Amino acid sequence: MTKKHNIILQPSGSRGQVEEGQSIRFAARELGVDIESICAENGTCGKCMVLIEEGRFEKYNMNSKRENVSPVTPVEAAYFARRPNLLKSKGWEVGQVRLSCQCKIRGDVLINVPEESRGNKQIVRKSASEREIEIKPSIRKYLVMMTPPNLERPIADWERLAKGLETSMGLVRAGEENLPRWSDFTVDYACLRTMSATMREAKWKVTVSVWQDKEVVQVQAGYHEDSYGAAVDIGSTTVALYLCNLRTGEILAAESEMNPQIVYGEDVMSRIQYTIEHPDGLEKLHKAIIATLNKLLKQAVKTANARVSEAGDSSESASEDSAIQRIGVEDILEMVLVGNSTMHHLLLNLYPKDLGLAPFVPVIHKSVDVKARELGLHISPSGNIHVLPTIASFVGADTSGMIIAEEPHKQDENWLLIDIGTNAELILGNRKRLLCTSTPTGPALEGAHVEYGMRAAPGAMERIEIDEKTLEPRYKVIGVDGWNTDYDEFKGKVKGICGSAIIDGVAELFRAGIVDSRGKFKTGLESARIRQGASGWEYVIAWADETSIGRDIPMTQQDVRQIQLAKAALFVAARTLLKRFGLESPDKIILAGGFGSYIDKEKAMLIGLIPDCELDKVYAVGNAAGDGARIALLNVEKRNEIGSVTRRVERFELPTDPEFQNQFMLATSFPHMSEPFPHIAHLIPNRVMDAMAKKFVNK
Repeated sequence: MTKKHNIILQPSGSRGQVEEGQSIRFAARELGVDIESICAENGTCGKCMVLIEEGRFEKYNMNSKRENVSPVTPVEAAYFARRPNLLKSKGWEVGQVRLSCQCKIRGDVLINVPEESRGNKQIVRKSASEREIEIKPSIRKYLVMMTPPNLERPIADWERLAKGLETSMGLVRAGEENLPRWSDFTVDYACLRTMSATMREAKWKVTVSVWQDKEVVQVQAGYHEDSYGAAVDIGSTTVALYLCNLRTGEILAAESEMNPQIVYGEDVMSRIQYTIEHPDGLEKLHKAIIATLNKLLKQAVKTANARVSEAGDSSESASEDSAIQRIGVEDILEMVLVGNSTMHHLLLNLYPKDLGLAPFVPVIHKSVDVKARELGLHISPSGNIHVLPTIASFVGADTSGMIIAEEPHKQDENWLLIDIGTNAELILGNRKRLLCTSTPTGPALEGAHVEYGMRAAPGAMERIEIDEKTLEPRYKVIGVDGWNTDYDEFKGKVKGICGSAIIDGVAELFRAGIVDSRGKFKTGLESARIRQGASGWEYVIAWADETSIGRDIPMTQQDVRQIQLAKAALFVAARTLLKRFGLESPDKIILAGGFGSYIDKEKAMLIGLIPDCELDKVYAVGNAAGDGARIALLNVEKRNEIGSVTRRVERFELPTDPEFQNQFMLATSFPHMSEPFPHIAHLIPNRVMDAMAKKFVNK
């Protein structure tokens, strides 16, 4: 028999066993991952480049190394020899980067498919929401007109500018108290170095950008109205960036990409472990996210400037709509970033080891302001990077952003906010009291660890329904209009199942009576779709001729188990907060995050992913963390507000709860072993309380 090896492809998370001697590109295609190529695999186009990751990856129980693939071929060596600047610009070396059509599998290996090589781009569902935001940015611009120096008054350039700024600020903001005096101003060093030349070039008429009414960060020749900033949500799986006009609040561009750190671990604990086990682990993870942020900044500026071309380059159009004036990355003066506590530490190059060890202590809770040049971010070197405060060990700045956006601290009702992702963060409360906790849900909800799971991309099922009488399915696929049953033939359209469809699929298996409340397949049903597979019982959603991978796509017993574990962890976290608050159910449930916004709330409640609540009181709000970052970018007062709010949030660590294990076992059942769930009872009319419930309830 041909020897087989384990292969993992990131950032898709696809994995499986492939035969020795297969090319990486062929193996990827077998696992449903498209890698670009236009040269018929002759090694000449270079579009199929992949990276061979080296090291011990405990999460996967894998030792990945370059020796586990075939040596660099003469074709590859010649290709890269002709392009030395390509490798230099990326920081890659031959052997690390390979042409997947030429490189053969010889052992277990973890492979990173870079963005430019991916045949089907990940759909990152983190778009910004429409929100009313009071514009009070930290950056203000003032026109300063000065008299040139002379022998009678040879005042230094900085003091001359500062005195002129004091006058201009007083003229523009007449009636405001406590405006700074010229002697109170400071100037950033990078700005100081270029200031004198700019002032003389402009004949002493300049626009001065001031941060927080105290520090001069930019001096521009002539008159300029607009300043620019970026808000960023760094998720464990995806990164979303919004380029904004700080004067108008307009979003000029929104860009997103997979988080490159996923190569080193799909969840936060794996990444923390990687920094502990590898001396250069923190540096790798830090540089990876900084490189991605710089790439997104460049893309955002390009997108914003494309609007100028569409509107026309005439001076008339530019004056009428200054929000679309051409800009460069160096014109971005501030960024506000959010992310969970681990992403926060990796961004700031802070060692995250103690986050993963009891008592789970972060390096810092309060917000952080740091110069862009110190982090290597390619905006104005004088630009400010503001990171919102963390709240608890694994309740980070992204939750602070969610609080800013949704404002549970200003409500009389009891709101439960859930940001669902690889790690879930929960906030419960009202204007008088707020509680928080977090729980790992694992990557199963986003497609990983599910046999045919994949992240949202063309070819992924995103909705599933099962007829409870015929037990026949129908499904929707990203990139295809309507349901598969709307077509006479539905050939070669499907690659796998993304997170929203995984929730649908498990809920429908339960609702249609194909699995019981404990998630076990019922084997006596008459349907060709229910069968004994290689790893146990399974239900076939799409037959091989409907797929682009040439294989049936089932949901397996193991897939159901993975969702049970994830949903139980999330439910127990919510139930624990409710119990500590003295509530049976919340008045309102808010689902945030890219994943939370696309799941069917009825089906999420049907499997017990979220607590019972009136369905019309369950809302999806999109990327609330990113919206919170954008609000904090555009309104500096919100930064002070969230700083005081986060310090009064009561933190609860689930591992310290003595009832956690029992509650977890109860919650693995659909929708729950003992709770009634009256608001979805009509979906399971013949439900019988599990006989095991009393055993666990009475413990």
